[in-house]
Amino acid sequence: MDIHKIAVLGAGQMGNGIAQVAAFAGFQVTMIDIKQEYVDKGLSTIERSLDKLVSKEKITLQSANDARSNLSISTDKQSAADADLVIEAIPEIPELKFSTFMELDQICKEGAILASNTSSISIDDIANSTSRPKMVIGMHFMNPVPIMKLVEVITGTKTDDEVRDSVVAAAEKMGKVALCCKDSPGFISNRLLCPMLNEAILSLQDGIAEPESIDGIMKLGMNHPIGPLALSDLIGLDTVLHIMNVLHEGFGDDKYAPAKLLIQMVDEGKLGRKSGEGFYKYN
Repeated sequence: MDIHKIAVLGAGQMGNGIAQVAAFAGFQVTMIDIKQEYVDKGLSTIERSLDKLVSKEKITLQSANDARSNLSISTDKQSAADADLVIEAIPEIPELKFSTFMELDQICKEGAILASNTSSISIDDIANSTSRPKMVIGMHFMNPVPIMKLVEVITGTKTDDEVRDSVVAAAEKMGKVALCCKDSPGFISNRLLCPMLNEAILSLQDGIAEPESIDGIMKLGMNHPIGPLALSDLIGLDTVLHIMNVLHEGFGDDKYAPAKLLIQMVDEGKLGRKSGEGFYKYN
């Protein structure tokens, strides 16, 4: 299953990063979003990223220009009709994912692979909204996409082995390390990460230590590049809460119950970096 043309659905932080690495790898890429301002903003982000890499001599000007020539933008999902691989990177809202994949199933050619960048929504649930569950798979890129090496490849119960192998090959062509797992709440990355973040929040909630100490202990003692509370702020506390709820509901185990402090902060609009305040304050 040769992949030459890729459509990326969503031009936000994850979508434009995926479009950038795919175009740089030599794929013909169409980045699609619902408004012109969204795709224009995504394209500007890619331009700045490429310029920065050239200025730091990480890539050549020629390779940056080649990437630009491989990339086009659109506000019409029909632009994905001839794609060999569609990578969805829209907001993490289950019903929105399901309706989008139902629509893509009608638009995309027979044999096209439909991949989701979801960090927590069941691949089987997404696949079941299409008539081609064998062709549906998870491609969970890490943020920031141009820098982080991992792509977590998630197979559903019906995903074809050839689809998995093609997606792994495409990710590797993008310079990523593709590691596979089966569909399960939180997959591997968030099943392991988010309970640790939640435990750090519980430690703060219980008055065991201040944020600087909790983060400092994990950074200096465990060699983590960023502390769990600062990482929660970076991810977004609403996203951490969403994933904890997925784990809690999916496994039916109270060890995954989100901390009351996490729920309270999300209710108060303290979402981390994107709102200007979380466990720390941001300008």
